This record gives sequence, structure tokens and C-alpha cells, in this order.
Amino acid sequence: MKENTEMKEDIEKKIWLSQEAYNKLEDELKFLSTAKRDEIKQKIAQARSEGDLKENGGYHAAREEQGKNEGRIREIEYKLANSKITLVSSTETVQAGSLITAKIDSQNSKFVLGSREIKSTLNDSTIDVYSPTSPIGQAVINAKKGQIVKYTAPSGKQIKIEILKISAI
Repeated sequence: MKENTEMKEDIEKKIWLSQEAYNKLEDELKFLSTAKRDEIKQKIAQARSEGDLKENGGYHAAREEQGKNEGRIREIEYKLANSKITLVSSTETVQAGSLITAKIDSQNSKFVLGSREIKSTLNDSTIDVYSPTSPIGQAVINAKKGQIVKYTAPSGKQIKIEILKISAI
């Protein structure tokens, strides 16, 4: 039982990324903290040289852009520091990083358990991404092929999920 509790805590604390998604975030961080920062600094300097800052729309827009950029940098740094690369060790049971083919309330569906950043690295735009901590993620984690699990939707409806296939992304 202790092992399941530790695994659940690990799942809740981590941001589950594929190696490709991790690399993409690293590239974005590098761009935002170098070239984009420099570009924004130049915009601010240019706007300052125009005079009165109180009524300088260009200056205020550049400062707002700077704030958004710095916020995104902090967000990416947090995600990278708290991420775990999804290395699916088994296709016998559903785990973070698994690509699941399932029948959800009699409709076939494909989804990945992981963080939303994985979505941009998938070749198939019809594949959804669910967090392992979401209601559907919690229902299917550790499920086996052929198993039927249920979860409660926000509406209160019980939804049945039949695991048809488990594979790595």
C-alpha cells in the first residue's frame, strides 16, 4: 500500500513530458531568455528615447510584453525543474506516458496520460492529453488491457472506460 501512496504522490508532483516535449520547452526557454529578452529591451529603450513615459503607448506595451515574457520564462523553468520524462516501461498497465486506445461510453478514443505540452509533439491532432491527476487519469492509471474502469464526470455522470490497447508514445 505504501508503494501505491508514494507512486500517487510522485504522479501528483511531477509534470509528465515526453523527451521531445522537454526538448521543445528547453528550446523555447533559451529563445525567450536570450533573443526575445534582447528584443524587448530594445523596444523599451526606443520607447524611452521618445520622451514622456506617462503617455507613451509603445513603452507601456513593451513593458507588458516584458512581463508576459518573464512570466513564461518562470513557468517553463518551473516545468523543467519539476518534470519527469515519460519512459513507458510496460505496455501491460496504463502509466504516465502511455498512449491509450479506449472505448469511452461506447465511443473509441485515443489519449495520452501526461502534461499538455506533449500535445504539440504528437503527430496525430485527434489524440487528447489528460493529466494523470485528472478524473479520467486517476481512473485508468494502473489499468490493464481489457479492463473496464469508471470515473465520475463533473456533471456527476458515471462514465465507463474499456482499455483496448496500451502503447508508448
